[in-house]
Amino acid sequence: MSGPLKSIRVIDWTHVLAGPACSYFLGQLGAEVIKIEHPGHGDAMRHRGGTDKARAAQGMSTAYLTQGAGKTSIAVDLGRPRGREVFERLLKSADVLVENHRPSTLDRLNLSEAQTRAINPQLIHCAMTGYGRANDMADVPAYDINIQAICGLMDLTGTADTGPIRTGAPIIDYATALSGAFAVTAALYQRAQTGEGAFVDVSMLETALTLMSSTVTDFRLTGTVPKPRGNAANSRSPAAGTFACRTGHISLGVNEERQFVALAEALGQANWLRDPRFAERVARDENAAALGDEIAAVLVTRDAEEWEPRLSHHGVPAARLRSLPEALDLPPVHQRGYLSDAPDTTGAALPFEIDGTREIAAGPSPALGADTVAILRDLGYDTSEIEALGEDGAVDRVEPATVG
Repeated sequence: MSGPLKSIRVIDWTHVLAGPACSYFLGQLGAEVIKIEHPGHGDAMRHRGGTDKARAAQGMSTAYLTQGAGKTSIAVDLGRPRGREVFERLLKSADVLVENHRPSTLDRLNLSEAQTRAINPQLIHCAMTGYGRANDMADVPAYDINIQAICGLMDLTGTADTGPIRTGAPIIDYATALSGAFAVTAALYQRAQTGEGAFVDVSMLETALTLMSSTVTDFRLTGTVPKPRGNAANSRSPAAGTFACRTGHISLGVNEERQFVALAEALGQANWLRDPRFAERVARDENAAALGDEIAAVLVTRDAEEWEPRLSHHGVPAARLRSLPEALDLPPVHQRGYLSDAPDTTGAALPFEIDGTREIAAGPSPALGADTVAILRDLGYDTSEIEALGEDGAVDRVEPATVG
């Protein structure tokens, strides 16, 4: 695999979503990714997540497949001395370690960032946790749903009638994965200048708050506690939001003066530009409810599928509400090569191109321990040593026929 990180080896000692996705994104940039799993069961996400129970029963759930493609897998028991020795050899051969264990787990295994970097001083150790290090909540476990609840995001989502609502996808997990990959690439650049490794401390909570940056800033500067706004736009413009049509819904992002003029023309309501309630921005803000009612009354006369091209033709930022299947059929998804057609792979790439190209990891996600023997050979173990590791239980039992 080519890419800007093609000479980088990443040890993926993670589980669930955020950690595995971080190493997957690094793999999309060309890094070699070796996934460390415990013998017997492996990453818990292999067996849960998604709607395909048959795949999950085989240790290949769709949630696991989402960030498994392009990796190799070795099954090692770090609790056994020989397994620990294998892990240390891996660390010595690596550029990056990505892990998402609680600090107490690392301390119990004697694999804190100080200890991993003593094994390999040039190692970039990326730790992904719910709340980051050096605080009273550093060892508190957390999943995406916990962070959405604790960061204030759920309190802003929904309406006074619905109460708080979690977002429909685990966005904090994947945003944290991108944050981690971003930080690792920065640390690798720093290492190129200094020759020294680094400890990268990634917080899910801080990632969530970063996604809410403008809301956080407004509260800190004004003291105004944000409230749920339903489908109203974050800009608070009275002509922005999501509106019902005769069938379907349309979202409007009308924030600038020229956009309001274009909206009035597209909706056949040029009279709004002369109406003292709506002609100027200040007046529109003062009469926001009335303007919203008038926009809604016009939009409900046609289908969203009719309004979308008409509004776009007039230069109005607008989009019809779509289901996921509809979204995946959009021209940019196909024309930019975002999805792969390879069977049993995630298909999802990074959301950017470099020089007009992007990598999508090819090949199926690895079965548990599928590459154990090949990785051990790469680390310098001979056939008899590999057999001994299997007999000891340090790795998934390896039959002589498979290593001869």
